[in-house]
Amino acid sequence: MHADIALLPGDGIGPEVTAAAVTVLRALARRHGHTFDFHEYDIGGIAIDKHGEPLPQATLQGCQQADAVLLGAVGGPKWSDPNAKVRPEQGLLALRKGLGLFANLRPVRPHPAALNASPIKPHLLTGVDIVVVRELTGGIYFGEKTRDARGASDLCSYSVTEIERVVRSAFRLARQRRSHLVSVDKANVLETSRLWRDVATRIGREEFPDVALEHQLVDSMAMHLLSKPREYDVIVTENMFGDILTDEASMLAGSLGLLPSASLGDGKIGLYEPIHGSAPDIAGKGIANPYATILSCALLLRHSLGLHEEADCIERAVDGALNAQVFTNDLATGGRGVSTQVATQAVLEQMQARCYVAELRD
Repeated sequence: MHADIALLPGDGIGPEVTAAAVTVLRALARRHGHTFDFHEYDIGGIAIDKHGEPLPQATLQGCQQADAVLLGAVGGPKWSDPNAKVRPEQGLLALRKGLGLFANLRPVRPHPAALNASPIKPHLLTGVDIVVVRELTGGIYFGEKTRDARGASDLCSYSVTEIERVVRSAFRLARQRRSHLVSVDKANVLETSRLWRDVATRIGREEFPDVALEHQLVDSMAMHLLSKPREYDVIVTENMFGDILTDEASMLAGSLGLLPSASLGDGKIGLYEPIHGSAPDIAGKGIANPYATILSCALLLRHSLGLHEEADCIERAVDGALNAQVFTNDLATGGRGVSTQVATQAVLEQMQARCYVAELRD
């Protein structure tokens, strides 16, 4: 297979973890007979510095022409003023909109070897396997905003069509897993949530009667996610609730450095990124955890390129590295972990051992 992959390293540790992921993808391509062409573009803070905007037109066009997009991270203290008219995060929001990506998939599967890195008691984490589906292009983040000397407002708005498409995506995913979907809202207070609940109920009844649908209020979901996470399979929710719940769910895995994500739409193209931020405090030190970005590549292979065996290979390799206790600082006891390079090399070695991939070289 030949595929064009747009690379958006971004800011902070973004370039470091992206480089690690590309090393793994290149090794995989060599041994499986694929050709991956990588095209690098600017986004976020570095794009503001170089081009005056967080998403240059050349970046958007390059991503639209690619088969998939791999992103590192955006943002940092240099651009952190929330009152600034131009901010790095605007580039990410505009890219999702420009690519028509409305469903963000965030798998949460705590690895047995890393259970002690989580603040949650290990006995609650064994067997946890959740995917959160977050709506990406609607809600309060994209609603009309006003501000004057007397106050400010942010409009939360959803159309039936916006809700239908992301809920259908979540139902399809649940059908492929354990046929249990939880829809999260705030229907006791918000009109948008009452619409969300009505649409989810109708879609489930008419199109997915074989999938059990449960409704949860977002505040109770926040509690249950930590107290009984094994009970959940697929969770679908609106934009802001999903943003908050997925960061909370990262605590189940022990580190943001272990969690990948995929932003998908109706077509094959997707945006793949670790859920962690740019971590400017460790940028340039060579100690960033590359596993989440490497696992994001597995999602890229599976969802955009249809290379399921290769995706499984990467996931088994990361599992093997963790089983071998190859931990970066965020996972290691006392912060005495290995470098980004050593963790990446461990994945390459595990690919060789577990996926019948021989003679991997940079």
